[in-house]
Amino acid sequence: MKIETALISVYDKKGVVELGRRLAEMDIKILSTGGTATTLKKAGIPVVAISEHTGFPEILGGRVKTLHPRVHGGILAQHDNPTHQRVLQENQIPPISLVVVNLYPFSETIRKPEVTIDEAIEQIDIGGPTMIRAAAKNHKYTTVIVDPEDYAEVVAQIESDRTVSEDRRLELACKAFHHTAAYDAAIASFFSDINPEEKDLPPTIDIRIGRDSALRYGENPHQQAALYKPLFSPEAGLVGGKQYQGKELSFNNYLDLESAWNLCQEFTDPACTIIKHTNPCGMALGNNLAEAYKKALACDPLSAFGSVIALNDKVDEKAAELMSELFVECIVAPAYDDNALAIFSGKKNLRVMELGCEIPKEQGDQAGLDFKKISGGFLVQQKDVNAPLVELETVTDRTPTKAEKDDLLFAWIVAKHVKSNAIVLSRDNQTLGLGAGQMSRVDSVRLAVEKAELDLGNCVMASDGFFPFRDAIDEAVTSGVRAIIQPGGSKRDEEVIAAANEHDLAMVLTGTRHFKH
Repeated sequence: MKIETALISVYDKKGVVELGRRLAEMDIKILSTGGTATTLKKAGIPVVAISEHTGFPEILGGRVKTLHPRVHGGILAQHDNPTHQRVLQENQIPPISLVVVNLYPFSETIRKPEVTIDEAIEQIDIGGPTMIRAAAKNHKYTTVIVDPEDYAEVVAQIESDRTVSEDRRLELACKAFHHTAAYDAAIASFFSDINPEEKDLPPTIDIRIGRDSALRYGENPHQQAALYKPLFSPEAGLVGGKQYQGKELSFNNYLDLESAWNLCQEFTDPACTIIKHTNPCGMALGNNLAEAYKKALACDPLSAFGSVIALNDKVDEKAAELMSELFVECIVAPAYDDNALAIFSGKKNLRVMELGCEIPKEQGDQAGLDFKKISGGFLVQQKDVNAPLVELETVTDRTPTKAEKDDLLFAWIVAKHVKSNAIVLSRDNQTLGLGAGQMSRVDSVRLAVEKAELDLGNCVMASDGFFPFRDAIDEAVTSGVRAIIQPGGSKRDEEVIAAANEHDLAMVLTGTRHFKH
């Protein structure tokens, strides 16, 4: 059956005027509502208001306008069903063979400061999802479009023979059902957030993500990969960032950038993190970003080759000049000045990323959760976020000095971002050696010492988990460690503390561990 009538009602007005104009040129009758009708009329495109089509006014402040048999009968009728066709004729209902509808991005409303529940509820679309689902259900006879990117290709088909192919209608229906499912998931997440009875780990988690772009490959060339992002949520974080230059980001680039930024944003002083394979190979604070970068690089300049760098402030010319001397895969920061961007432009393959806005809590249940995929399901946990340590429990005869305490707190934060078993050696807000991912903690200590390029005299050591034996303490002291921070909780804590006292070390316990698998 040829398309004679189309219904257009969209929040996203991109391309809608051109769509309406091309449909009108084919003498296709256009039904429309509210702001969409106004937009089309202003462009000189003939439109029939829904209230005129149904013979019934919009009521309840616009809550009810398309929920009418003359709308849904036209959308849902089967064109080769004699009974359906007779009902349409008896009730003077014209078939609606093209439905173009997209929905208000609910998350934009709930992101507004101090938005009320009533304000959010008023932005829950009822008629839109109903029309989309009806058209998608009846895709054998009705074409549904929810994405402006599909307008041109669909209209080209209609111009050819006044119809859309059956395969294309099925594809569009699938896309439509994903569209409404994502919309409902955003609303469900909002209600979970405001429900005082909802647990920190909710009984149901709604995750709707859409493919944003294909990546060249995954962790390895034989693995396909793509970037997905939440639907009906404002772009934020790394996904919402701006890339100034360089090749497209790879799967591994994204992982490293995320690791680098997660560590860098822990600090308010100028900070620089250098990441290799999601582990820091250098981290430091400075009076400015240039100083922070030089200190971070000094920790392990060999591993920094081909690394990813994160900085927590606007990158200036001086910092850019220093970083441009090293081969770096990617740099991410909140902002860059013009001189810094000009310097980076000379390194064509360098990917320069500006971070998007902070990810708001109201993006849904998943905003504060960490997901791990396993065969047959997911492991879900709260993200490892703790209030900064202020008071430390000293368990040794010697109490750490003020300088040692500051270094211990710095090293403890860094250790949270190093793969277990994690050991961090540091001094003066600078990492000196890092041991990551070893099967025994003493081996992590040995690796941290071996990797150290700088003098370890009077440094401190952080461990993400407790010491099961005293061997790591004995190993550390020979390299210059003078103070240690660790969670405690081992059956041999007394033995470990005794070892620290034997070597006149200061040891503090946090009572919290930071495993990262």
